[in-house]
Amino acid sequence: MSKTPAVVLFDLDGTLVDSAPDLAMAANRVLADHGRPPVAYERLRQVVSKGGRAMLAVTFPDLTDEQREPLLPVFLRYYGEALAVHSTLFDGVDALLAALDARGLRWGIVTNKPEGLARGVVEGFGWRQRCAVLVGGDTLPTRKPDPAPLLHACRQLGVTPGDVLYVGDDLRDVQAANAAGMPCVAALWGYREDGDDPMRWQAAFVAAHASEVLEHLP
Repeated sequence: MSKTPAVVLFDLDGTLVDSAPDLAMAANRVLADHGRPPVAYERLRQVVSKGGRAMLAVTFPDLTDEQREPLLPVFLRYYGEALAVHSTLFDGVDALLAALDARGLRWGIVTNKPEGLARGVVEGFGWRQRCAVLVGGDTLPTRKPDPAPLLHACRQLGVTPGDVLYVGDDLRDVQAANAAGMPCVAALWGYREDGDDPMRWQAAFVAAHASEVLEHLP
């Protein structure tokens, strides 16, 4: 960026928080309810950033989208019962957020995770006072890759999209940011399926480690 952003916004799962362990446990609990064997953790981890429906598509591949839909609230309930139990911050995230705080830069979160669950994670990591804005996947009628959640965060903070840097690990993050006119960093440390190529996502920047985000802040 040619100037220091007014705000840095982040995706949550796969960008700030490695929530795959808790989400995988919830998905496998749903499988157990139906007498099915667990799915390998590494396979579930690949799709965490794509949301609960994607995880259920992996665990119940023989069902249609419509047949899987009633399983989603069960999955979310199980996950909500064990938020941030085994989840950890990705390497360098704590230092990155501390550096933003030290510079007096506000930061917030725009995620497709339901807002209530996202707030539970934020509180679990002690960020409630530090996080300037939180927009969840059900805060608005639409979610990423629609730009509306990012634009809503901008309105909440009183900033323009061009003055915000967004950091996310999924194609939908980059699509939403580009549609909002917001520079975006593709986080290469997040969750990706085989065949995903962040270099083709048309992000303004890419970062292999959380510390590299600071390099894009003049």
